[in-house]
Amino acid sequence: MTASRDASGSPAAAERTAVPGLSAAIGRTDVRGALAAIERADPELCAFLDVWHTEALARLPGAARLPLAGLPFAVKGPTGIRSYAARRLIAAGGVPVGSTSVPGPGTHWETWGLGAHGRTVNPWRSDRTPGGSSAGSAAAVAAELVELATGSDGAGSVRIPAAWCGVFGLKTTNGLLPSPDRSGLASAGVLARSAAHAHVYLRCVLDTYEPAVPELPLRAVHSPDLGYADVDPEVEAVVRGAVRRLAAAGVIRLVGGGCDLLDPAAAWQAVRSGEAAPSAGELRRENDRRLDALFDDVPLLLTPVTPNRPHGHEGPGELFSTALTWAFNLSGHPAASVPAGFTPDGCPVGLQLVARRGADASLLGMAAAAERVLTGVRP
Repeated sequence: MTASRDASGSPAAAERTAVPGLSAAIGRTDVRGALAAIERADPELCAFLDVWHTEALARLPGAARLPLAGLPFAVKGPTGIRSYAARRLIAAGGVPVGSTSVPGPGTHWETWGLGAHGRTVNPWRSDRTPGGSSAGSAAAVAAELVELATGSDGAGSVRIPAAWCGVFGLKTTNGLLPSPDRSGLASAGVLARSAAHAHVYLRCVLDTYEPAVPELPLRAVHSPDLGYADVDPEVEAVVRGAVRRLAAAGVIRLVGGGCDLLDPAAAWQAVRSGEAAPSAGELRRENDRRLDALFDDVPLLLTPVTPNRPHGHEGPGELFSTALTWAFNLSGHPAASVPAGFTPDGCPVGLQLVARRGADASLLGMAAAAERVLTGVRP
């Protein structure tokens, strides 16, 4: 299974058209086409836990009269069909075609997936993981089996697989959408072919949503490591090149100063385990103070999504693929992954865009502007 590239070496943009009733551009994939594509590709890709042929086809007549007009989508994990986002997409005329892979039982690391046919492979390199825990959702979108798939992000579980599979990923502001996670770290999110598809998602799942068109150039801060992470030089080089392209194209205007945070690892782990550690609270408050000061001055923070490239199926070893993502699960800021390019060995790299809390619509507008430069995707 190999994802397609355009002439620039980026994932090829799919043909898009407007959805009746929604001012957004999405693809032409229909339910029957999606089901057929899944049947052909999934024995090798292993992105799905279950595929709902009969149920999906039965939903079509009613869905065809609704705004999404039968748009096929996938849901994360065995319980994804019961999620708030899935219910809202169905109510708008989306058709769920299956549940996607997540890490298998008993694992202590989350950047992989186990589907019905075996371990989920990265569509770009089958010897590498797609990331996780929204592993199958990212792989299914990257392989063009569906236009979008639901995800959830408690430490980077949307953004990491989006980055490693070369697709768009959005973690919403903490608390914007209902989440079963009692720690408050996990937010609903979406894996999609583009920011335009994520726009469709937000417009369906939010009661009120107005798209935002950014005024360019955007004042932005670029931090290659957030002050603490050990980043693979080839990953850093791809992200730095993407930032330069955005600046040269007039999408951003870099502001000096960077962004140095305290390493959030211990605080994240304390919150996740339910520990009331004073040191964790102090670290969290200090990082919040620094981020609040940054976003009082600029609307956009740019970083790599991960410090490392996709690892093999044996696991990440001592590396924390979450090193640059989980800070924003603690702080609650919305964050997105936009494809930035590839390392010399053919691994996708994601550029992380972070915005003010509650600025999800603005973040999507910024991401769309970045996509037009970095991947050639146009609404």
